[in-house]
Amino acid sequence: MSKRRPAALTEAQCVSMAQKVMRERLCHQNLPDQPIGLESQHKHLLELLRRTAVHGESNSVLIVGPRGAGKSMLLGFVLKELMQLKEVQKNVLLVELNGLLQTDDKIALREITRQLHLENVVRDKVFGSFAENMAFLLEALKRGDKCSSRPVLFILDEFDLFAHHKNQTLLYNLLDVSQSAQAPVAVVGLTCRLDVLELLEKRVKSRFSHRQIHLFSSLLFGQYVDVVRSQLSLPQDFPYPKFSKEWNHNITKLCEEKSVQEILQRHFNSSKDLRSLHMLLFVAVSRMPGFNWTLRDVDLLEASRLILADSKANILHGLSILELCLIIAMKHLNDTYDGEPFNFQMVHNEFKKFIQRKSHSIHKFEKPVVMKAFEHLVQLELVRPVDAGACKVQREYQLMRLMLDHGQVMEALQRYPQCPTDVKQWALSAFA
Repeated sequence: MSKRRPAALTEAQCVSMAQKVMRERLCHQNLPDQPIGLESQHKHLLELLRRTAVHGESNSVLIVGPRGAGKSMLLGFVLKELMQLKEVQKNVLLVELNGLLQTDDKIALREITRQLHLENVVRDKVFGSFAENMAFLLEALKRGDKCSSRPVLFILDEFDLFAHHKNQTLLYNLLDVSQSAQAPVAVVGLTCRLDVLELLEKRVKSRFSHRQIHLFSSLLFGQYVDVVRSQLSLPQDFPYPKFSKEWNHNITKLCEEKSVQEILQRHFNSSKDLRSLHMLLFVAVSRMPGFNWTLRDVDLLEASRLILADSKANILHGLSILELCLIIAMKHLNDTYDGEPFNFQMVHNEFKKFIQRKSHSIHKFEKPVVMKAFEHLVQLELVRPVDAGACKVQREYQLMRLMLDHGQVMEALQRYPQCPTDVKQWALSAFA
């Protein structure tokens, strides 16, 4: 009896299924199969860990790079590749620690014991020091047939946080073992701090190999667009091949459009982080109307506006006209005095000059009302005092700074609903 073919779905149902596939992929932030633009770093790290896993060499290395640069992705890919080697399988032990979770050495030691499955070996034994405990754990890993230990890879995520532990005992003992060749051990630290070596004590620093792998992504814009195309394309096992083929064809055309290239270029210039790219694509897919069977450039444009929206500029849209005028007065003071601090009295004088000379659409406000509006701007942290502890100074004369730049103010004015023409012209003038 032949298998029944699946019943034909409507276009809306196919679109719904496609959106579900996209959302699952982008929510889980599925990373590329291999690091892009990190070929040399990948080769270096793989060779380093392979020498530990296969030849029993002890090593230590730091992977340094900003958040989102791909440190965890690179390490994960190297470990996956390493574990596929025949001589490594069922031989290498992996211990993963995180500075955010293992906040002191005792917790870290318990976690090492748990991950090495040595709870029954340790039991209620009492040790004189951390070093003795660590030596016992490594001794317990020795195999019966040969007098050699199994290689252990220690992964220390947020490596800089381990440097804040008391006396840096954990780091000292791990690096001491890796240097003295007591057992085949590789210590791999991941950190986003470039000055991490300055945090280490002399005795710890002397036992570190000083190998560092820096991740500064060399991802090209063409590769970035390829990632977008692959993330938005439907998989080959999508149940309706005809729809899948048309969808993927339209995604390819979409990625070639000039308007889409400009949007992607803007995001590429601000961040090459794939997590921020996933966020952009997720918002675009979520905003797709049900009656459209493919993603459009307007969906990406709207998603880009939402992602790149300036939170401070958005706050300005909810201000009163009086508060907006005070912001403009502060902007003029910044322009006039080259960013020097100002006080409320200076802002009030600037606002009074505008009311007297130029404005016919804004009535005069009493000084206490203007003061109240100014204090509201301070509460919103659009204006901040230079010295928060200066309580002896009268409020009118306390020095302040505007926490907005010229571009943010002008953008907010353009989008402000029914903004008086006098106010816009005042903001555009070079001097009040």
